[in-house]
Amino acid sequence: MNNSYDIIIVGAGPAGTSAALYADRLGLKTIILDKTTFPRDKICGDALSGKSVKYMRELGVLDEVPKLRGSTIRRITFGSPSHKQFDIHLSNPQNTGNIKEGYVIPREIFDNFLFEKAQKVTEIRQGFNVSDLLYDNGKIVGIKGLQDKEKKEVYAPIILGCDGAKSTIARKLGFHTEDQDNTAIAIRCYYEGVKGLTDQIELHFVDEVLPGYFWLFPAGDNIANIGIGLSKKQAKKDERKLTEILGEVTDSSYFKERFKGSKRLENPKGWSLPLGRIERPNHGDGFMLLGDAAGLVDPFTGEGIGNAMASAKFAIEVSKEAIKKNDFSKKMFSKYHQLVWGELGSELRTSTKLQNLSNYRMLLNIIINKASRNKDIQDIISGMLTKEISKDKLSNPLFYLKVLFS
Repeated sequence: MNNSYDIIIVGAGPAGTSAALYADRLGLKTIILDKTTFPRDKICGDALSGKSVKYMRELGVLDEVPKLRGSTIRRITFGSPSHKQFDIHLSNPQNTGNIKEGYVIPREIFDNFLFEKAQKVTEIRQGFNVSDLLYDNGKIVGIKGLQDKEKKEVYAPIILGCDGAKSTIARKLGFHTEDQDNTAIAIRCYYEGVKGLTDQIELHFVDEVLPGYFWLFPAGDNIANIGIGLSKKQAKKDERKLTEILGEVTDSSYFKERFKGSKRLENPKGWSLPLGRIERPNHGDGFMLLGDAAGLVDPFTGEGIGNAMASAKFAIEVSKEAIKKNDFSKKMFSKYHQLVWGELGSELRTSTKLQNLSNYRMLLNIIINKASRNKDIQDIISGMLTKEISKDKLSNPLFYLKVLFS
């Protein structure tokens, strides 16, 4: 059958394109289906973490990334509610790994970069709207949908749902839930001419947004990606609209001068982030969910690209074994769940505890204010955020005693 593949990948974001690139390395025949046409915008903070860098290096695409429009990041700036700041330098001696920098690249550019890489090794059908899964004797055998107003069917024994937070695949399988406790909402807006943009991304835990935060990222060509993120539960309690909160931050006495003379390039755009605070169901007979569709967004940083790429790697490894054994059962794909949570689980659980810190204004002030004056504390936090020191220490009460009495 000409329309048959080893794997159907639904969604051409970083999870889907990474899956196709990993599959090509293992000799698997894939096809990507995506409802949009590339290049396309994706609402996001645009930051690529050290973890993303790791997987881009594995896939052999990292050398080209610095040539894309965006910014190279060498520092992370944290701001407290009382407006004290400290910087984490990625080149810090505590970071003994190979990853000394990150990137901020608009998703329209970065996703299209990975899309073009995947296009060289797999078939991609754009403008394909998935309507349902295909079954034969109760087993998943493919996907059906519409493309150019024509009904289409594509066949494979494995479906990878890489279609984001509002995943059609997850919804059709009855897996899509958006509970307020484990979902964040955020808005993004691009500005031109914001002062003070260099090689740092900034996370500010300001009173206007607490228990969320305000971000300010350089996106290249004198453009800033700014936004706020907070839990959906907290946002529901707040009578203000997210756009009002963002305006309060940029108009505040602390940031007003930096935004003086700047130009807003778009209306703020919002989206939901399914946080990896809990282990959501991510597999079953004939399918696996990846990236945002599996709820793998880091609860503390809001970053999801690195975890999406990690899930792609593990999904393809398990797919290769499943095809070899001709076993596409839920039990077989449970190995995927074990690999993902074995790799990411500890970090996601710790990030959940760190996210909870934003509920304690006084503690945030103490930690950030102390770190702004104490290089030893900066070095410890730097090592944790660059994964050379276990991030678990940040959720250990002894760490805070050290901060208090340093």
